[in-house]
Amino acid sequence: MPTNFTVVPVEDGRNSAQEDSDDNNVLKEEDEETVGDGNPRESSPFIHNTDDYKGTLYDGKNMALFEEEMDSNPMVSSLLSKLANYTNLTQGVREHEEADEDEGAKKKTVKSPQMGTFIGVYLPCLQNILGVILFLRMTWIVGTAGILESFIIVSMCCSCTMLTAISMSAIATNGVVPAGGSYYMISRSLGPEFGGAVGLCFYLGTTFAGAMYILGTIEIFLTYIVPSAAIFKAEEKALEAEAMLNNMRVYGTCCLTLMAVVVFVGVKYVNKLALVFLACVVLSILSIYAGVFKTIFEPPVFPVCLLGNRTLQNHGFDKCMKTDIIDNVTVTTRLWALFCNGPELNASCNEYFSLNNVTEVQGIPGLTSGAISENMWGSYGPAGMMVEKDLPSVPVIASAQDKDLPYVVNDIATFFTLLVGIYFPSVTGIMAGSNRSGDLRDAQRSIPIGTILAIATTTIIYLSSVVLFGACIDSVVLRDKFGDSVKGNLVIGTLSWPSPWVIVIGSFFSCCGAGLQSLTGAPRLLQAIARDGIVPFLEVFGHGKANGEPTWALLLTALICESGILIASLDAVAPILSMFFLMCYLFVNLACALQTLLRTPNWRPRFKFYHWTLSFLGMSLCLALMFISSWYYALVAMLIAGCIYKYIEYRGAEKEWGDGIRGVSLNAARFALIRLEEAPPHTKNWRPQMLVLLNLDSELSVKHPRLLSFTTQLKAGKGLTIVGSVLEGTYLTRDTEAKQAEQNIKSAMCAEKTKGFCHVVVSSNQRDGISHLVQSAGLGGMKHNSVLMAWPGNWRQSSDPQSWKSFIETVRETTAAHLALLVAKNVDSFPHQERLSEGTIDVWWIVHDGGMLMLLPFLLRQHKVWRKCKMRIFTVAQLDDNSIQMKKDLQMFLYHLRLNAEVEVVEMHDSDISAFTYEKTLVMEQRSQMLKQMQLSRTEREREAQLIHDRNTASHAALNDKADATPERVHMTWTKEKFFTERNRNREHNANMAVRDLFNMKPNQSNVRCMHTAVKLNEVVVNKSQGAHLVLLNMPGPPRNRGGDENYMEFMEVMMEGLNRVLLVRGGGREVITIYS
Repeated sequence: MPTNFTVVPVEDGRNSAQEDSDDNNVLKEEDEETVGDGNPRESSPFIHNTDDYKGTLYDGKNMALFEEEMDSNPMVSSLLSKLANYTNLTQGVREHEEADEDEGAKKKTVKSPQMGTFIGVYLPCLQNILGVILFLRMTWIVGTAGILESFIIVSMCCSCTMLTAISMSAIATNGVVPAGGSYYMISRSLGPEFGGAVGLCFYLGTTFAGAMYILGTIEIFLTYIVPSAAIFKAEEKALEAEAMLNNMRVYGTCCLTLMAVVVFVGVKYVNKLALVFLACVVLSILSIYAGVFKTIFEPPVFPVCLLGNRTLQNHGFDKCMKTDIIDNVTVTTRLWALFCNGPELNASCNEYFSLNNVTEVQGIPGLTSGAISENMWGSYGPAGMMVEKDLPSVPVIASAQDKDLPYVVNDIATFFTLLVGIYFPSVTGIMAGSNRSGDLRDAQRSIPIGTILAIATTTIIYLSSVVLFGACIDSVVLRDKFGDSVKGNLVIGTLSWPSPWVIVIGSFFSCCGAGLQSLTGAPRLLQAIARDGIVPFLEVFGHGKANGEPTWALLLTALICESGILIASLDAVAPILSMFFLMCYLFVNLACALQTLLRTPNWRPRFKFYHWTLSFLGMSLCLALMFISSWYYALVAMLIAGCIYKYIEYRGAEKEWGDGIRGVSLNAARFALIRLEEAPPHTKNWRPQMLVLLNLDSELSVKHPRLLSFTTQLKAGKGLTIVGSVLEGTYLTRDTEAKQAEQNIKSAMCAEKTKGFCHVVVSSNQRDGISHLVQSAGLGGMKHNSVLMAWPGNWRQSSDPQSWKSFIETVRETTAAHLALLVAKNVDSFPHQERLSEGTIDVWWIVHDGGMLMLLPFLLRQHKVWRKCKMRIFTVAQLDDNSIQMKKDLQMFLYHLRLNAEVEVVEMHDSDISAFTYEKTLVMEQRSQMLKQMQLSRTEREREAQLIHDRNTASHAALNDKADATPERVHMTWTKEKFFTERNRNREHNANMAVRDLFNMKPNQSNVRCMHTAVKLNEVVVNKSQGAHLVLLNMPGPPRNRGGDENYMEFMEVMMEGLNRVLLVRGGGREVITIYS
């Protein structure tokens, strides 16, 4: 017997091996390539693929069993190869610099990151942490707060950053951190809402830091380098502060413009000058330590002139004397002229000047002088308070003229919390290492070590500075913010060796460099946030020049920075950026604590020296420092972050980053579900948890979207809503359609503002699918207790009885499951978003169903669409009922329920069954009987067609078998024509009998009674409620005998006839409303 077979070419082993060892490993001509003896390759979807990489991946036949999986899941070898070749180069300055250099040329081969811990993390952190506050405000903070309180301030702030660095190290070592640094870590750990909010706070902090550094640069320039360059000069001493602020604004704006142009034109120069700026910082600090130790042997000479116990500004005089003897003649000095009306010895002088002597003390007494005991305690005071030394003096009553005299005074009111806010920016900058994660050779090792070492180093520098400044410098000089008592020198400069200019020039260039780096880093941070697409209105700032330079982000950064410069005061800007940085650090700690407590499987940091308690302590410390520094700034910063969070949440940031907040939500949901499972809700907590059953058309679109509108109006966003639908078929064949249907339903839910879940079930038939939804939708205690569906309005015209049979079965199942059922008739005429004018919601309370009929109108009237509608309750009184007493009782019941409604009792007396009712019942039963006969005849036709087919088949087989039979024998058989003639004769006879039976039949008495009830009830409802916006009716249950299902549908139609919007309500068998509190 021949067998069909196919010859498959087999590759030669040596050729295959040779091909596998090919260095290129790429298919050059997939369609024409031959292997071995010239035969074409075996046809394979993995080999003949447009993706060259996939083409070579599955050449071997050893893994043929897994070929189908390989289309979506790569082999381990290829996965490892891709991971090994992964580079996470920063999208920052270096990449833009390369783009500038090779513009129009062939792109360079990107080198792998080579920075180590020292160069890549330690030094950048050191440079960013040490800065303007150390040089311009540290001595003033020590003098004002005293050594002990300054030590506390420094310890708190440094502890805060150290704890944050520990948390940051854990996050940074939990996988690869691409370029983006702190923003990337926070957003991927806490989700897009927190990520966007904190990312923008960090951006604002970095931008205001730029303003602070520029203000520091201008302060150094105008106060210590070229004071004569001031544009605004004060005529009086009282106006000097205002003139200085105006100078700061003008020069600051010019400096900002120049720096922005430098950043826009030549970012690469900023990057290359970073080491120069770092060298300035290091040399300045070394000169301070050298000067401190030099004071042990030879303190520098910086005399301070005191009048009584008041410190004088050493600008307008050369000698600290009232009078001087020149050629044995007593003459007055320039100091005399400042306090007296003339140079004469008998001139009228200031009272305090006359009563107190002038003394000169050493501004830098030295490390061994014992000044540390004098500087141990703080000296706070209001603005305008004179800087005084603990010396004997003759006190006088303060006069208004004192403010014009050359005393050193507080320019601002000082208190502990203010100093915390001013000092904190000097410990920021700990993110510099993580921001360069793309340039590090081993980021997971370098970031923790480098950052923690940098913080430890700067903490030692700051703490030692507090002690050394307090031990070496006189108290009045420490409290002299601008060095007026030491001839306008920078106070910290008076301590440095070999010259004060080392510190002045070093701090000037340090502040310039820090300002440039802020203006370089902030726009890139904004660009990263914009490109993430989580804040829609920032998307324009994601664009830039052809090389990726963030032009628009730089422009916005410059504008925000200008707002900080217009404040013009370093002391006022510092607390603002403290808030934003503290907010950022708070959320870094929160991210680490959350990930640790949630024990997410992906939380496996290489840095092991962390604990959730440390993160929680760091978070608490950040929050405390925010409110210690400035409670109103803290509230504003939190309000800004909260507004951004809600905006991102409102706009719907469709990002899934596996963040910790989602993990918290899942844990909270699991905990709540377990708690809900323990006991059913109390009647006071009962609210309709809806399962909405939707029908879909042939294009899988929602047939009745107003059902979703009604759900929204009923729920007002509260409780559970599950929207379900059923597709007929099997899931394997209709999975794509099921997903499409689910997407369409979600779009409809979004359009109708329905908040809830969507569930599409694929089942062999509609009936079973709805049954599955009713039984299994929801989870644990979050299950539906009510079902909402549309009335099958065209059930009479439908040729398929399954449509209304499925509806009745759903009614039976909800009753069996003790679920409430709401059926909306004419649902397409229900209101959408338009508000209804004044009208009524009429409730026809016929049987008690647990209070559903009372509760639903109340819930509807909470929504703006139904708010103007009044509630009316009708109840039916029988012959034996006292209708007056019923009305009183019902009014009292509604009063206890706290419901406002009009009450009316409708009397329905027993009356004879009308001929109309009798006839209507008869027509209903005749129609039902005719449909049954039509269904029976259809079944018979199908059976007869099958019978003809079988007989014809048997007839042909018999003729073939008996072809050689004797012709004398005659075989009688049915012909097709004869069969149809006989069948029609029988059918006509049966039809005549059926018609005769129909005309002779009498209606069932039970059906007559039910029809009578439906007709009478419809009459009174139409009479009273035809103009109502909505009519709520008790829904009677279906008959126990399934033979009367069709009659049940007819009864419902009669009962609702002539009414526009009807909601049939069937209770779930439990009380849902209570009179108790």
